[in-house]
Amino acid sequence: MPPRSPLPQRHGLDAAWVRTPDTVPEDVPPWETMHDFLMWRLPAKAEVAKRLAAGEFVNQAGEPLNGGEPYRARQFVWFHRPLTPETPVPFPITVLEQTENLLVVDKPHFVATTPRGAHVQESALVKMRLARDLPELSAAHRLDRLTAGVLVFTTHRACRGAYAGVFQSRRAVKTYEALAPFDPSLEFPRRLVGRIEKDRGSLQARLVPGEPNAETLVELVEVRGNYGRYRLSPITGKTHQLRLQMADIGLPLVGDSLYPEIKQVAADDFSSPLQLIARRLQFTDPIDRVEREYVSARSLEWPALSPTAPPYGQS
Repeated sequence: MPPRSPLPQRHGLDAAWVRTPDTVPEDVPPWETMHDFLMWRLPAKAEVAKRLAAGEFVNQAGEPLNGGEPYRARQFVWFHRPLTPETPVPFPITVLEQTENLLVVDKPHFVATTPRGAHVQESALVKMRLARDLPELSAAHRLDRLTAGVLVFTTHRACRGAYAGVFQSRRAVKTYEALAPFDPSLEFPRRLVGRIEKDRGSLQARLVPGEPNAETLVELVEVRGNYGRYRLSPITGKTHQLRLQMADIGLPLVGDSLYPEIKQVAADDFSSPLQLIARRLQFTDPIDRVEREYVSARSLEWPALSPTAPPYGQS
């Protein structure tokens, strides 16, 4: 982990950093200066010299680098990434509760939890830092960008570890709701157990042979025509776990653009949200021992019913 940044936040974003390695890779010329290293390490190389001249790269003491400094190993270089235009997400973030230590929100679909890739200013973390004037706000856990529902942030640095531990140790009870096809040949409730792996750079996760690391309890709550509403209770929290496991049994979630096949969706297309909501979250507060429970008020949108398959309920 890097030390604390010498640069303040900008537009709700922490400064980025790179660390100089101990040795130069064999397939590159030796780095004589910090300019040489930054030119190798960073994209948009044409901008590196301009940004060095502008004093936009600093060392751990906050002193601007001009690029002519001799290369030194194990040094942190800090800088702010340039912002690029983003498509605004036209759905508000609802605050469920704010305490001294927590900010709990009801996240809409299409909003990333934290800055990543093309979704930076339109992330829930950046939006809430600015809206609530909470520069130390941090995510205690994460929801996929396409998943809506209950999301917990910590409000200051001192309590981050305590709440992160609740989620890492699986002491938080999470309940999701989703819409997916209905298959009368499948029996519910059922447990989906398997091994999930996700390769770096791949959009999709995979179910592979090996020791199971992902488990979900699936319950059928309601049926309307050819679709069902399911209650999903994950025991583990692997990337894309619910979406992948449901697709694997032939019940891909309505609106899923990744499983079972990748579908190209324009950045400004908000017409078909993934029908997956983090409906309920329960945990014992690790600091004040209060039993906390939060429920999302967001709605699932059922697909149009076939005239030959009238809706019916299942208790």
